[in-house]
Amino acid sequence: MEDRLIVSMIQCFFIAFGVIVGGTLIGCIGSYLTGEAPLTAMFRIAKSLRIWAVVAAIGGTFDAISNFEKGILDGSTFDMFKQIVIIVAAMGGVKAALLLFEWLLGEEVT
Repeated sequence: MEDRLIVSMIQCFFIAFGVIVGGTLIGCIGSYLTGEAPLTAMFRIAKSLRIWAVVAAIGGTFDAISNFEKGILDGSTFDMFKQIVIIVAAMGGVKAALLLFEWLLGEEVT
């Protein structure tokens, strides 16, 4: 069980990381093609993708809600703990991607 939790954590981290990095870079190309400043668009796009990266990493909100329901109603605390850890790992992936853009661009993405 523990090995599967670690695998899920690593996958969620990198899925969230990839959503931010990929979405920002592709969105930046679109901004360039439309004549907008690409670096300014990078900050805006990265900020707007944060919550969607977490949702994509955990596989949608309905699975998370059903796992919390199992944890509360059925007394399965491991399912609740697992879901919380996976959400935290996804948030870590988002933060790591934002830090990467802060390092590359020299400005803080808030």
